[in-house]
Amino acid sequence: MAVATPPYASDALAEGTVDAVVIGGGAAGLNGALILARSRRSVVVIDSGSPRNAPAEAVHGLIALDGTPPSEILRRGREQVRQYGGRVVFGEVVSAESAAPSADGDLRFTVTLADGRHLTARRILVATGLTDVLPEVPGLAEHWGHSVVHCPYCHGWEVRDEPIGILATGPASIGHAFLFRQLTEDLTYFTHGTDLDEDSRARFAARGIRVIDTPVTEVVNDEGGALAGVRLADGQVVARRVVAVAAQLQARTQGLEGLGLPVQDLPNMGRGFASGMAGTTEVPGVWVAGNATDLVAQVGASAAAGALAGADINRMLATADTDAALQGGSPR
Repeated sequence: MAVATPPYASDALAEGTVDAVVIGGGAAGLNGALILARSRRSVVVIDSGSPRNAPAEAVHGLIALDGTPPSEILRRGREQVRQYGGRVVFGEVVSAESAAPSADGDLRFTVTLADGRHLTARRILVATGLTDVLPEVPGLAEHWGHSVVHCPYCHGWEVRDEPIGILATGPASIGHAFLFRQLTEDLTYFTHGTDLDEDSRARFAARGIRVIDTPVTEVVNDEGGALAGVRLADGQVVARRVVAVAAQLQARTQGLEGLGLPVQDLPNMGRGFASGMAGTTEVPGVWVAGNATDLVAQVGASAAAGALAGADINRMLATADTDAALQGGSPR
């Protein structure tokens, strides 16, 4: 699922070599850029304008910002990055790859945008986020982020006491069901072709969770267009106001193949970039932060990861600057 944010003014692309390019203008990318800009680093954020949480009305579970629309958090973030001299450029990265090092041996990367523009950077922070891959059930996607939800901590309070259906996608949905059971007494689990062992069935029965094994064929709306239930393969309609689904999570990797970043498959969850402490990767000079590597991170955790990565990038740049100064070259 990809929904665009409201348009905003884009900064001019920086000329020459910048200290860091941040690929992705969400919470992780902007917070990483903020740390770098406040350290007087030249930093450019490339933002494609389609954050994962764009369909949601508000961000929840984030202290001091609970209930704030995602677009407003990003708007403030862009303003704050710019306040310290950072640039935010609206664009899509189509390639990023290593380039010839500088004369003193410092790393260089070339980042190219879809419109042909390109820039050179000393370091890269990948914060592209992820894509939620929903089951192919007609009518499901149109309610994504509203009546079709995935996270009990992001949306749970808002759907409390509603008749909720869990549309199973695999083993992870079993745990999902117990979390949503905390929020409502009217919970139905649609196995939808997935396995549900007898122990889990017994545990569901103990918690009053109804199980339906007949496959779901479509989401049904009421006359006003609101989600009203799901239709089963036998034609029966089960009334539900909310459907919770543990979507497969896939890091956005398009255009980054040239960096050679390792990816990892997480069982029953999805695929993301592999990373170490502070977002370091096996590729020297490249860091990754947020949902691109931590598939289950909420906004606060993603922002914190971006800050850690930004600080680590600045630390490594400071070392490179000192090495260059020892060689009698420019500190930058």
